[in-house]
Amino acid sequence: MQAAAAPTEETVSMSISRRDVLIGGAGLAAGATLPLSSAIAQADVEKGASLRVLRPTKFVDLDQQIFDENTAAFTKATGVQVKVDYAGWEDLRPQTAVTANTGAGPDIVVGWADDPHIFSDKLIDLTALADDLGKKNGGWYPIAEKYGKKDKTNQWVSIPMGASGAPAVYRESHVKEAGFDAFPKDLDGFLKLCRKLKEQNHPAGFALGNAVGDGNAFCNWLVWTHGGHMVDENNKVTINSKETIEALKYAKALYETFIPGTLSWLDISNNKALSAGEVSVTQNGVSLYFSIKNSKDEKTAAIGKDLNHAMMPVGPLGRPSEPALIINAMAFKHTKFPKAALAYLRFMMERENYDKWLTGSSGYWAQPLKGYADSKVWSSDPKILIYRDTWERALWSGYKGSINEAAGTVNAEYVVVQMVASVCAGQATPEEAAKEAERRAKRYYRT
Repeated sequence: MQAAAAPTEETVSMSISRRDVLIGGAGLAAGATLPLSSAIAQADVEKGASLRVLRPTKFVDLDQQIFDENTAAFTKATGVQVKVDYAGWEDLRPQTAVTANTGAGPDIVVGWADDPHIFSDKLIDLTALADDLGKKNGGWYPIAEKYGKKDKTNQWVSIPMGASGAPAVYRESHVKEAGFDAFPKDLDGFLKLCRKLKEQNHPAGFALGNAVGDGNAFCNWLVWTHGGHMVDENNKVTINSKETIEALKYAKALYETFIPGTLSWLDISNNKALSAGEVSVTQNGVSLYFSIKNSKDEKTAAIGKDLNHAMMPVGPLGRPSEPALIINAMAFKHTKFPKAALAYLRFMMERENYDKWLTGSSGYWAQPLKGYADSKVWSSDPKILIYRDTWERALWSGYKGSINEAAGTVNAEYVVVQMVASVCAGQATPEEAAKEAERRAKRYYRT
C-alpha cells in the first residue's frame, strides 16, 4: 500500500471531527447531482486520496456487481479512486489479521462479525458516523449496535453492513411426504422429521466442518437453543454445562439422519447438496433459494419451486436463537486518508445506495438499520420475508457475554463447531467434548 508512515491515533482523532462526518454526508448524499468539484469540497476528503477495500467474495452475483457500481459512483462524486479486492470466505479472516498486525494493506476491510473486536485498537473511531446514520434511519438494531461498539463503551469501532440469516431451507413436498403439514417448530418434531426423511431417502444435511457461515450457524444454534452458552454475562466460561451436554446428545441423534460427509462440509457444500437434490433440509442464507430457483437447468429450477424457509426449531431457551453471518466494516488507523475512508463508508450506507445493494442482492445481506426494513425487496417474494427480521432473531458470537477479542477468537478457532463435530464423529463423548471446549475457551478468556 502507501509507503508513507501511518498517522498516529492522535493525528487521526484530530483530523476527523463530527463536523467532518456530517459535512461529508451532506456532500455525498447529493453526489449524484452536484458538480464533481462541489461534491469533493463538501465531502472534505483529502486531496489526491485513494482507498483499498477488502471484503468477502460474493455468494450472489449482484452483490459484487452493485457493490462495485456503488463504489464507482462514490469515485465519480468525490474523485477518490477505490480498488475493491474480494477474498474467499476462509481467507478473509487471515488477511484481515495480516493487515491489522503489519499496519499495511487495505484501508477498509469489510470483515466478519467479530474481527473489529479482535483488532479494535488498530481502528479509527466511527462513533460520529454511526450515530448520525442511526439518527437519520430509524436507529440500529440492538444486535447491530452490539457488533458495532467496542465492549462496554459507546465507541463505535465498525459499521455493521449486513447480516445473512440462517433459517432452515427445506423441500415442502418432502416434508409433507414425511407426514408433517408444516416445518416443525420444536426439537422433538425436528428430530422426528429428519428420521422420517432419512427413511424416505431424502436426508437432511447440516455443515459440521470448519465453515465460516454454515458450520458456526448450525452448531451455535444447536447449543444456544438448548440453553447452553460459551460464557455468562460476566464472561466466565460456561460451555461445560448440562445444557451443552444435552445439546451434544441431541446433535449425535440428529447427525445419524444426515447425508454422509457433513463432517467435512464447508460453506458451499450444503448448497451443492440441495441443488443436486441430495438433501431435503439444510440451513442457509437466501442465496441458496435464489440460485436454485433461477437455475437454467430445468431439473434444478424445479427443486426451487419446492423450496421454502422456516425458523430453526426452538428448544428450552424458549426463543429463536439463529446466528447471523455478519459483515462488519472497519477503517484502519494506518490509512493515509481517514476522511476519505469515512466518506466511503457513509456513501455505501446511505439509503439510496444501500437499497440498491440490498434489493439487487435479493436481501442476502439484511439491513442493520431499522429504517431500511421497508425495502421493496421484502415484498418481492413471500418465501424470503423471513430474512427481513434476521437482526431481530439473531444472537451474537460469545452469547451471553461480550463481543470482544476472546469471543471473536473462539469463533474463529471453531471451538463450538469442533466440539459438536467430535461427538457426531464418535471421537468424544458429550462430556469429554464439553470439557475440551471449556479448556480451549479458557485459553482465550484467560480464566
